[in-house]
Amino acid sequence: MSELTVERARRIAAEGWIWGFALLENFRTMYPQAVDSDDPRYVGGFGRFRHYSEPFTPANTDVVTPNNDTPYSWAWLDLRAEPYVLSVPAADRYYVLPLHDLDTSYVGYIGARTTGPEAGDYLVAGPRWDGAVPAGIAGVLRADTFLVGILGRTYLAGPDDVPALRAIQERYLLRPLSKFTGTAAPHPVDEPVWPVWREEDLGTVEFFTLLDFLLQFFPGLDGERELRDRLTALGVTGSGEFEPAALKPEMRAAVEQGIADARARLEEAKKDAADSTHWFGTRAEQGDDYLTRAVGVDKGLYGLPAAEAWYAGWAEDDQGNRPPNASAHDHVIRFAPGRLPPARYFWSATIYRLPERLLVANEIDRYSIGDRTPGLVHDDDGGLTLYVRKDRPADPKQVANWLPAPDGPFTIAIRVYGPASSVLDGSWTLPALSVDA
Repeated sequence: MSELTVERARRIAAEGWIWGFALLENFRTMYPQAVDSDDPRYVGGFGRFRHYSEPFTPANTDVVTPNNDTPYSWAWLDLRAEPYVLSVPAADRYYVLPLHDLDTSYVGYIGARTTGPEAGDYLVAGPRWDGAVPAGIAGVLRADTFLVGILGRTYLAGPDDVPALRAIQERYLLRPLSKFTGTAAPHPVDEPVWPVWREEDLGTVEFFTLLDFLLQFFPGLDGERELRDRLTALGVTGSGEFEPAALKPEMRAAVEQGIADARARLEEAKKDAADSTHWFGTRAEQGDDYLTRAVGVDKGLYGLPAAEAWYAGWAEDDQGNRPPNASAHDHVIRFAPGRLPPARYFWSATIYRLPERLLVANEIDRYSIGDRTPGLVHDDDGGLTLYVRKDRPADPKQVANWLPAPDGPFTIAIRVYGPASSVLDGSWTLPALSVDA
């Protein structure tokens, strides 16, 4: 291996930051939910679900760009001691329970699109597990990391549908394999000394301290062996013992510059990221395009793959205002006749205030609009016009199609669940977000 020069350290730090960004962003969510029992977002630790049965409101801040169509079911698994069994009931509605590795790559999906509406028990196994699969298991999902997250979504038709939704969510069950089979539990693993999540670590050398800790739960993959070797040269070995203070001043400066380089690359890549077609997926689907993975993590952590749910939106208006600003302009989105989003299940457009990327408080408590919104008024020619503005329109027909905006900058995300092939191949396109003259 070549000598670690200052310039090489800078390149490795930039590469490592892009690759490791997903792990740290994932830990940002996992820490309050599964580790910090004093945090209001705590789900109860590993191996249990916490369900949200109500639509999200601006008070919910667990995750940026929250999905207001399908209430969440959160869970985290520690697979070091043994696998878990995830059981689902028969369901007559859209749902998906996607499982992701520590670096956010998807392990697999259980739900309406992939496994169907039937009930089933699914085994979730960690790295190197080679035990016997018990009888009756409908499928096996093999993770590449010992820590796995689940962000389930279940369709909610409206406030009156909440009891039916809860009845389904309560039958999503997680059990250690030994409990499922009624056999003796293995010897428990040691509890890690979890580092406290600190927002500022993303932009400092401490990024690699946290990354080094997390790599203890992520055995090296064959396809990433050379990358991990380069990180080892920097001192990031996966031992959890990386110490920035041990770096020579010139090396520390090089690492800091590498982090700055990586952050600039990510910001530049985000400018050209129009939709989610390649942002999310399994490890095989994403390959070694870690920059695109980082874009997806930054724009919509835990977003679903395009075949499940296609994401796009409006980051600027037709006058080039980026981001659009509702304090300066009213806007409209006009879907021409026959050009509404083609979806197997449903579609919606959700507005978020910037820079927080959270829901917008408004007088009618409407945070998204789509094909399930009651009372939408279509244009005379069969098209559909949405009105995006901070103030309530005077025309009642426009109020029916009003998507309330913040008094300032915003962005709008559109989600198409079960997108048609025309969405995935690009032959169907979004209309413009137009300034309403």
